[in-house]
Amino acid sequence: MKDIINEFLDYIAYEKKYSNNTEINYEIDLYRFAEFLKINHKNYLKIKYEDVSNFIMSLQKSGYKSTSINRAISTLRSFYTYLEKEKIITSNPFNLVSNLKTDKRLPNYFKYNEYLEMINTLSDSPLDIRNRLILELLLATGMRVSELSSVKMDAIDFNNNEIKVHGKGGKERIVYYGSYAKDALDNYLHNSRNILLNGKNCEFLLVNNNGNPLTSRGIRLIIENIVKKASISSKVTPHTFRHTFATMLLNEGCNIKSVQELLGHASLGTTGIYTHLTNEEVRKVYLNAHPRAKK
Repeated sequence: MKDIINEFLDYIAYEKKYSNNTEINYEIDLYRFAEFLKINHKNYLKIKYEDVSNFIMSLQKSGYKSTSINRAISTLRSFYTYLEKEKIITSNPFNLVSNLKTDKRLPNYFKYNEYLEMINTLSDSPLDIRNRLILELLLATGMRVSELSSVKMDAIDFNNNEIKVHGKGGKERIVYYGSYAKDALDNYLHNSRNILLNGKNCEFLLVNNNGNPLTSRGIRLIIENIVKKASISSKVTPHTFRHTFATMLLNEGCNIKSVQELLGHASLGTTGIYTHLTNEEVRKVYLNAHPRAKK
């Protein structure tokens, strides 16, 4: 099974153009399933609905959340669809499997004053000049952390404040940044990047203190340290910036279709989760402002 898993991972990476993070998650799910089959002496080409059900129950007993189990189901459904496509099997056993019901959780976002507290922790050192650019670009563009770490110098249109982004599935889109991010970018390019490069050449915008491309993990650790310094109690990750970006735009009257395009969502339904956030803001305003809203 290991060989066919590797073939499938190559397929989603090079033909389907899935992101590196998606490929990693698929690999984790597939090898977890392979281990389950090995323990239970099952052949992956001859599994039945009962085997799938037992696998799902084993994940539940191990404490996996419904969202993680649904991701595993989706991974395995894609894997067996690939096997069917390659005529290795005649039918996909996961077509009979439904996803588990999950509680819809509203994405968290931070307040603008919390963002200013994060900014205020930064100094004028080359690393902090770069870190300020990270904060400004995440909030200005709504980029995913993987997209930000992948931005190359030639993808930036400095005249029009635009960045060409390669998102999920290799889809390309344009994101925009304003005057604060422009100032942070100029400061980084003039007073930080060359110092961090220390004579090296790098096609990527963001570099670490060794002059190498800054990874997604590196950005996450930077955000984590800034949040600690700012003594912000709520959980803030790079993805929280994306949620905040969408919420701010919708609260200021931006139409949801435009927000979908800026976020790079394939489906408008994915963007629709943010309308719940803005509706909650409207509710708070109503309760505070209407004289007959509460006694």
